[in-house]
Amino acid sequence: MSKATINPLRALNEEFQQAERLIRAGGGEKAIQRQHEKNRLTARERINKLVDAGGAAAFTELGLWSAYNMYADHGGAPAAGVVTGVGPVEGKLCMIIANDATVKAGAFFPMTCKKIIRAQTMAMMARMPLVYLVDSAGVFLPLQEDVFPDTDDFGRIFRNNAVISAMGIPQISAIMGFCVAGGGYLPVLCDTLCMTEGSGLYLAGPALVKAAIGQEVSDEELGGASMHASISGTIDFKEKDDDACIKRLRSLIAKHNAPMPRPLPVSDPPTAAPARTADDIYSVFDAKPGAQYDTRELLDCIVDADSLDEYKADFGQSILCAYATINSVPCGIVANQKKLTQRKMLGGGGGKAGPSYSVNMPGVIYDDSADKAARFIMDCNQRKIPLIFIHDTTGFMVGRDSEQQGIIRSGAKMVNAMSNCIVPKIVLIVGGSYGAGNYAMCGRAFDPFISLAWPGSRCAVMGAAQASGTLAMIEERSRQRKGEEIDEETHKAILKAVADSYNEQQDIRHGAARGWLDRIIQPHNTRNELAAALAMTTNWDYSPEFKTGVLQV
Repeated sequence: MSKATINPLRALNEEFQQAERLIRAGGGEKAIQRQHEKNRLTARERINKLVDAGGAAAFTELGLWSAYNMYADHGGAPAAGVVTGVGPVEGKLCMIIANDATVKAGAFFPMTCKKIIRAQTMAMMARMPLVYLVDSAGVFLPLQEDVFPDTDDFGRIFRNNAVISAMGIPQISAIMGFCVAGGGYLPVLCDTLCMTEGSGLYLAGPALVKAAIGQEVSDEELGGASMHASISGTIDFKEKDDDACIKRLRSLIAKHNAPMPRPLPVSDPPTAAPARTADDIYSVFDAKPGAQYDTRELLDCIVDADSLDEYKADFGQSILCAYATINSVPCGIVANQKKLTQRKMLGGGGGKAGPSYSVNMPGVIYDDSADKAARFIMDCNQRKIPLIFIHDTTGFMVGRDSEQQGIIRSGAKMVNAMSNCIVPKIVLIVGGSYGAGNYAMCGRAFDPFISLAWPGSRCAVMGAAQASGTLAMIEERSRQRKGEEIDEETHKAILKAVADSYNEQQDIRHGAARGWLDRIIQPHNTRNELAAALAMTTNWDYSPEFKTGVLQV
């Protein structure tokens, strides 16, 4: 097949896959070799041995793109130097957090903290056991002011350890390398603590102890596994090496009464099939500017065949709401419709004139659609079924007619209902996710359980064309006030520079690097990814009463 005939989304997906392979290499071959020379496994090798049969295929990695193209002045930090994700251990789905010692000795960058906190938050939401594989040199000191003090920084991890324990959610940690300074509190705040021989757990290393109090002491005396097992009593299990430690972890998890979830679909045959093949996604979806596609056809590639019950199909058609099953698991779907739809309106004047018609633009949220979505969201909370929000929106409709029809009121109603959900909220961005449309469709600020996105998707306050023009105008006026003359060539240069910068910021990789979503997925794996996300919510606590407070009507 020639390059000219390759589907653009397929080509972009392959580009992303190549980039992900590089990210998974962590600090590179030499760093991996150094880890092996210490008789230690890498973070991903440990995870592959920890999870049930299937290894990497059974593990749903989260935050792989964290810190992408960040910290260049410090040599970068692939995946923020920590691997997080969900995998089955002895049949129980666990959140696994493993420091990657091949990346700056597993030191904590600002995004490392945010990534771990996000994993802890997801585990709290879904009441999943947590397993910490600790191998870290502690805070990355050149960036300490952005790592140490705030509510989404280093200390918050330990606060979460304590809160998670109080919630009765199992936490098991294993020190499989160094665990120094404040980082020592993470494993010790867990319910059960294992440690391998040759590892170190102490608040200050030998060099710092000598500098601080003049005492000369060896690693083992200060914080070795034997010392903590026989003298301080800090650890519960001392293990010979990584393999023995992983065997012990699996044995301990097997003996915990954590509920057994539904199997992950990636390792078990699906119990149902969609009406269309997964590859049909590439022919249905069209990301070209101004292009349209029918969201129903997209859903036919994802949900179980004949399971889609569309809610108010003839009303508020710019948003598609439906009950469905994915791998036989019930869910509610709120998706932007990306084709022109028709709206029937009451006739004016109270006379003989019949209804009038207007056209809804693709991907735009109108007042009637927001009203419909709000009621549907409330009904899914009554039914106690997870909600899936599928984004491809430019935002809410603007203009005189829309304002007079109450677009702000209707949008507020949708935001209120979505914000107060007690059911799991799963997000998938397939195209654009702009402005208040991102908010209403459960953007990152609204506590989604998991946020997924396709390669090439975009997230920003507005589209690049509108934003670039506005930002370029602001820049030009600023220069003019300083006496600079703006000719046509300068105008084009400013516009291009602004557009390039904005396009970089709305690229989904930019958002993924900063933790605004959890996972960039391959489009043809969308069904399995959503099924896996639903499986993670098996132990969800639906006990809080669903309330919305005051709704605009």
